[in-house]
Amino acid sequence: MDSFYANLFKPTSYHLLNIIAHYFLFLFLASAYLQTAKLSLGDGLPHSVGSSCIQRERGALLSFKQDVTDPSGRLSSWVGQDCCRWRGISCNNRTGHVVKIDLRNLHWSVDKSTCLGGKINSSLLGLKHLFHLDLSWNDFPHIHIPKFIGQLTSLRYLNLSFTSFGGEIPPSLGNLSNLNYLDLSSAVVSSKNFNWLSYLSSLKYLDLGYLDLGSSALSWVHDVKMPPLLLELYLSECNLGENVPHSLPSMNFTSLLVFDISNNFINSSYPSWFFNLTNLKRLDLEGNFFNGPFPVEIANLKSLEDLGLGNDVLQGQIPKVIGTLCSLRILDLSWNSLDGGLEEVLNGFSNCTNYSLESLDLSNNLLEGELPAALGILENLQELYLSVNHFSGSIPETFGNLSSLKSLDLTSNQMNGSIPESLGQLNQLVDLHLSSRSWEGTSNSWEGILTEAHFLHLSRLKSFQVGTDRPRSLIFNVAHEWVPPFQLDSLYIENCTVGPTFGVWLQSQTELVEVTLHNTGIRDTIPEEWFLKMSSKLTRLDLSYNQIHGKLPFIMNSPNLMYIDLSYNQFEGSLPHWSSNNASILDLRSNLFSGPIPSNYDQLLPTLDELYLSENHLNGTIPPSMCNMRRLSILALRSNQLSGEFPQAWSVWPYMFVVDVSSNNLSGNIPSSMGVPSSLFILKLSNNNFGGKIPSALFQNCTDLRSIDLGGNRFTGSIPLWRSSNVSSGLYKLQLRSNSLSGHIPHRLCSLPALHIIDLGHNNFSGSIPKCLYNLTALAYGNDTGGSYIYNYLEKTSLTLKGQELVYNTTLALVKSIDFSSNNLEGVIPDGISNLIALGTLNLSRNQLSGNIPSNIGNLRWLETLDLSHNQLSGQIPHSLSSLTSLSHLNLSFNCLTGRIPTSTQLQTLNDASIYASNPYLCGFPLLIKCSGDSTLASTNPGGYETENEVKDDNGKLGFYISIILGFILGFWGVCGTLLVKHSWRYAYFRFFDDIKDKVALAIALKVAYFQRRC
Repeated sequence: MDSFYANLFKPTSYHLLNIIAHYFLFLFLASAYLQTAKLSLGDGLPHSVGSSCIQRERGALLSFKQDVTDPSGRLSSWVGQDCCRWRGISCNNRTGHVVKIDLRNLHWSVDKSTCLGGKINSSLLGLKHLFHLDLSWNDFPHIHIPKFIGQLTSLRYLNLSFTSFGGEIPPSLGNLSNLNYLDLSSAVVSSKNFNWLSYLSSLKYLDLGYLDLGSSALSWVHDVKMPPLLLELYLSECNLGENVPHSLPSMNFTSLLVFDISNNFINSSYPSWFFNLTNLKRLDLEGNFFNGPFPVEIANLKSLEDLGLGNDVLQGQIPKVIGTLCSLRILDLSWNSLDGGLEEVLNGFSNCTNYSLESLDLSNNLLEGELPAALGILENLQELYLSVNHFSGSIPETFGNLSSLKSLDLTSNQMNGSIPESLGQLNQLVDLHLSSRSWEGTSNSWEGILTEAHFLHLSRLKSFQVGTDRPRSLIFNVAHEWVPPFQLDSLYIENCTVGPTFGVWLQSQTELVEVTLHNTGIRDTIPEEWFLKMSSKLTRLDLSYNQIHGKLPFIMNSPNLMYIDLSYNQFEGSLPHWSSNNASILDLRSNLFSGPIPSNYDQLLPTLDELYLSENHLNGTIPPSMCNMRRLSILALRSNQLSGEFPQAWSVWPYMFVVDVSSNNLSGNIPSSMGVPSSLFILKLSNNNFGGKIPSALFQNCTDLRSIDLGGNRFTGSIPLWRSSNVSSGLYKLQLRSNSLSGHIPHRLCSLPALHIIDLGHNNFSGSIPKCLYNLTALAYGNDTGGSYIYNYLEKTSLTLKGQELVYNTTLALVKSIDFSSNNLEGVIPDGISNLIALGTLNLSRNQLSGNIPSNIGNLRWLETLDLSHNQLSGQIPHSLSSLTSLSHLNLSFNCLTGRIPTSTQLQTLNDASIYASNPYLCGFPLLIKCSGDSTLASTNPGGYETENEVKDDNGKLGFYISIILGFILGFWGVCGTLLVKHSWRYAYFRFFDDIKDKVALAIALKVAYFQRRC
């Protein structure tokens, strides 16, 4: 031991210990320095375990909590002595001072009840070392931003965005000279001046987005000296309008890296100071109306990495100078009105030694022409978005050179031709979107064949979309057993030939989240295993408009499935019991499903919004449990074999827009609660066995009704009366045809300006036709009421027009019709009906109408069908009828009309005497009855036009007359000439006649003697 200590204190050992001591001293001093530096910089690390916060700061936080409302209990952890452990609180791990309050609400978009509210207590002034304060995405409605925040001079980070603060921005914020980050976006605040910004000398990030700066913008840009270190400035949707100046006398933006003035609708030329921002990496001008030539100065932005001009409504061609930005990484010119082609911008890139462009977005413009092959030189391009334009032609083969490409979107153009195999070389490609999806009249028309070579190296492909507006012009010609190198998340194929079989390459895609195979010619069964393998991932399933047959899996648990469309196929069996807590649309229309509707759909699909089961073979009753589906807005059960009564609990459907149960065997009365869901837009109960009276609540409460069809039932009573303010001004169709309704036609129909389809035929209505029909503005002026599509529902309606029953859907908005036929109406036809110049069909047949046909009936220039038959109309047919150039169906039979039938080119085409039958005092064409003073020719052709048949008749008469003359000449001279020449014939001839004369005279004498003897 002694030797140990002796050796320890030898000179050499002593120096070693000295070095070690200095080393530990250095570590201690360095640690102390770092802790001091962290404190001075506001280190927000959590407080170390075992320490407690400073009690006066704890009291300040409790006072703050006391004035804050917290409905969801987010501050429930604010108990106990150690405030550094409280939620949202961070302390310096050496001194224990509170340095950070982060109460940002991350759940605001999902649950508004998680928002903090109330008021902000000035006790926060006790937190002298606070450097970070975030109250964003909470709700302090109309409370002013507290002025005392300007006394928290240690603050470096302040975020009050989306907090509903109101009033003036306190100028005291200018005292925060240490502030680096300030976000006041989407607060309901304003400021008369922004001089306080000049004092934020350390500010690097400023977001005033969504604040109304319209009135103060000019003073701001002219008078305010911007912080010299500012790197990011966001002024999105600040109502700058025309308040952006062309020069900045005092503002220095040269340090800016990000500048966002999007969605301000700035209607001016480009300010020149934009192009002095030499360090700018991102410029966002989305949502403006800049006009005039694009300045050449933009070429000075050599360091620009992100140029966002999306939604600016730029006009004209793409500026040439953009191509000179060789360092440009992101170019976004989307949502504008740019036209022309891409050649000019690509020619500009020819001056670059390398091509840095990584993202090019020109979507939603008016660009046209073929895609230039020169796009293939952009070797670093990763994203190319050209959707919703007017590009034509095929995809250049050079696209195969874009080896870095990850996203290609050509959706909704006018592309045609084949898809090149070179796309199969893009081994980085993740998203390939080539679908048609008509948008503003643009749609692709791909043709040709897709083979395995098109997908050869696409191992990273996750989203594939292709479609054409020419069905089956693009064919998938891959081997049935082919397994592709990718596993897709999203598959969208429309109007392409994929079938007839459900190939192995489709069966191999078991990671799908979204799948659409619309009108792809598949005529196969789908393996049940395919459904089951991906059921847990699916959110969208669309197999519509194929000929897929067989049965679906009876039970499938798909918790994420939101959209299901299997319509227009040949699926059979009972309806599937698929379970999903997120499903919003289930469309099984036009299949062969049979059996009852499952009674537990309210439990299997609790979030369902739209249910389409029309045109199947379903039977049984409508389950009362459907009324438990509180979110249901569209219920379509048309054309099935359902029976029984309609569920009574209508009142529990608060958001019901469409109910279509037409063409079933339903019976009973309409529930009195029918009018409770006042949101109803379309109600179709036609062609059932409903009876009783129409509930008055239907017209009094359903103020949003657009279309109502109760035809083909057994309703009795009158049309319910309503106040003008109750019935929707948007009601465009009223069909009550083929019932047993009675009473008068209510005059209040005339107060419905959008009404353009009125069908009250085949009832027992009496009284006269309302004289106020001329007030129906949709029929008088042809206003487009937008029918057919309402809340994604395509209404399908049967109407009796042109003498036959026709089915309308997409063109229903164009139908203009009044049908009062087969009732007991009397009186005259009101003259005002002639003002409905947009009317296409007028059917007043089989009533007891009298008087004359309105003399101005010819004003209805779009009239195609006019049926006034089986009435008691009298007088002459108005001559104006001949001006109806669109008329194709006319019936005036069985009346008391008199006089000449008018003539015109259009009426001559209606060459059918039955049109005017049983009008004994009518005359003229096409009747055989001639009018007085008419010649035979005129009576057969009163128009004076020489028809082809008449020409043929004249030619026949001429031949007849010639044959008579020739016959006379031949007969006369053949007999008489012979008698003059031959004496023997002449003597025999006269002797014969003398004998005949004697015999006749003798017979007459004998008869006379006989009668004399008798008398």
